[in-house]
Amino acid sequence: MNGLAFALYMLAALLSRPTEPSTLGGEAGATAPAPLRSERWSTWIMPIAWLAQGGGFALVLHGELQPTFGFAQALSVTFWLVAAVYWVESLYYPLQTLRSWICLLAAVSIVLTWLFPGMLAAPPGAGAAFALHWAMGIASYGLFGAAVLHGLMLWAAERSLRKRKGAAAGVSRSLPLLTLEKLTYRLAGVGFVLLTASLIFAATFSDRLWGRPFEFNHQTVFGIAAWLLFAVLMAGRAFLGWRGTRALGWLFSGAVLLMLTYVGSRFVLQVILHR
Repeated sequence: MNGLAFALYMLAALLSRPTEPSTLGGEAGATAPAPLRSERWSTWIMPIAWLAQGGGFALVLHGELQPTFGFAQALSVTFWLVAAVYWVESLYYPLQTLRSWICLLAAVSIVLTWLFPGMLAAPPGAGAAFALHWAMGIASYGLFGAAVLHGLMLWAAERSLRKRKGAAAGVSRSLPLLTLEKLTYRLAGVGFVLLTASLIFAATFSDRLWGRPFEFNHQTVFGIAAWLLFAVLMAGRAFLGWRGTRALGWLFSGAVLLMLTYVGSRFVLQVILHR
């Protein structure tokens, strides 16, 4: 299933590559339909790749495959969720020019799961609270990943406007910046709710296993620090009207800490320390 997903993601990335205006020539009627046709193909190849990748996750949930987890698996699920959010939005907003990059990142994340298979996920006796913590945490990863992608587009578009260069790469001229901004922080808001739920479930199973809500380690420190940064961002947006680079700075800083919480630490353990 992952092999099929990888092939389809790469095909969608190839078909959705932006075409240089010079390749269309002076007479658009002869050459313009080709990129439009490839764009339509990639629109439907991408969700098929997404379903194939989701089929691999379904086999794990059904018990057909041994559940393992590591930094590569976290990235794979994150980009799987980012691809889902992006594809749905692209049906309503002109974001199609980003499809090539998203499909390429999703394909690379699948390759990483082959190279770094990870280990068994749940500690003995963790119960349902661990599964809920894991599910909410990965869902928040995906939503914050999508929010960061939108935030990068927003930052690039605002920078292009200040320099009077027109639309930024990946952002259509027909997409208002206010709409892009609303999408960015709407995703961040839902991600913050899921991250909060993930920390609550983490405290639940930690208290059951070790008699205290949190273990004092790097994951706890980075996770709570990321939550605090996102909480400040949400409060600043709601009560102080934060916008522009100030709000984006808090979003990007929180996302970096959130990435270090699990993906970064597991990368160090698996790849550098071989543990």
